[in-house]
Amino acid sequence: MKLIFLYIKLFFVGAVFMTCSRQERSDSNTPELSQSGLPMMRSSAVRYESLDEHYVQSKKNCIEQYCNKFWSNPNNNLSFLVAKDGQIIYERYQGMGYREKDIAITSETPLHLASVSKVLTATAIMLLVDYGKLDLDQKVNTIIDNFPYPEITVRTLLNHRSGLRNYAYFTEDKGVWDRKKTLTNQDVANLLAEKNIQLDFPTNKRFAYCNTNYALLALIIEKTSGVTYAQAMQEMIFKPLGMNHTYVFDYDKDRETAIPSYKGNNIRLAYDYLDAVYGDKNIYSTPRDLLKFDLARNAPTFLSEKLRNQIFKGYSYETKGTKNYGLGTRMIEWEGGQKFFFHNGWWHGNTSSYISLLKENVTIIALSNKYNKNVYTAKKVAPVFGDYPFDFVDEE
Repeated sequence: MKLIFLYIKLFFVGAVFMTCSRQERSDSNTPELSQSGLPMMRSSAVRYESLDEHYVQSKKNCIEQYCNKFWSNPNNNLSFLVAKDGQIIYERYQGMGYREKDIAITSETPLHLASVSKVLTATAIMLLVDYGKLDLDQKVNTIIDNFPYPEITVRTLLNHRSGLRNYAYFTEDKGVWDRKKTLTNQDVANLLAEKNIQLDFPTNKRFAYCNTNYALLALIIEKTSGVTYAQAMQEMIFKPLGMNHTYVFDYDKDRETAIPSYKGNNIRLAYDYLDAVYGDKNIYSTPRDLLKFDLARNAPTFLSEKLRNQIFKGYSYETKGTKNYGLGTRMIEWEGGQKFFFHNGWWHGNTSSYISLLKENVTIIALSNKYNKNVYTAKKVAPVFGDYPFDFVDEE
């Protein structure tokens, strides 16, 4: 009888366990899959109440004051958007996108995101991690053949603690690369394996922002997904979110049609041997598309809560200060507990700023294809919505 009772008890426990397991799976945010079997990012399903007209007008007046201070010259190229709860409060599009073709900048003009591309690359990586295709602490040498640094992981690429040298620098070393030839992501990986490129410091000892990290992450996306980085980004993020004016630049196909960049004096900047590398840069987009992305990235259905939290935590505290870096996002952490998440970019004449005020659910995007550091003043709009110590009213 005791044996029969034990069997019954084990059966009951097993049944409860299986029920709980099924419940966990049914309650989890299981992603839809693309035609290539890749997890697709979901549009935010959160529905917000319409913003009060007086609230919108008061915020709009403040933002207009900012723009009058920093963007009063209509010849300064700008693509700019501010939204709250997914509702656009203010937009500004000015200047010429493609001067030689007389194409003005509009809400549908894709501009080069420069290093803001890293935010989207990191997001694709996190989707693959969440789906079980990758592990954050997986060694890169298990993914990229002949990768010569055994301690570097996916996580230390994401948070810039790998110790790798910037490919833009080591390819200038004598005998490493013929700069008359266009460099590719695979070339970067091959050079690391073949040219004895030494680390700048031991892996995970400190932070050092490095484009090589994200060029390799793009390769990891390709090797994990079985498709090109451009196709993976299209299937996982751009298409499911309706980012219809966003694409990955193809050096061979898009050079003549992509919106070029310019110096401040309107001289067009030429492409160079580094322009075919993607992941760290080379995504073109618009503020409206990035708003769709930001809403999806901040939605409860994006990743598990535990994994999502790892994006927005700092990893580098060796040096005292407020600046830090998460997984594909820069941050400022003040002693009072307030955090500010953003990512800036610069490539040739392209400058970009992507700001996500998580607490206030505010998105601020500023892009320009004519070199202008004023893009980075976009953070000064943050105090319009929350307790952020950036002042522009009395600043000279």
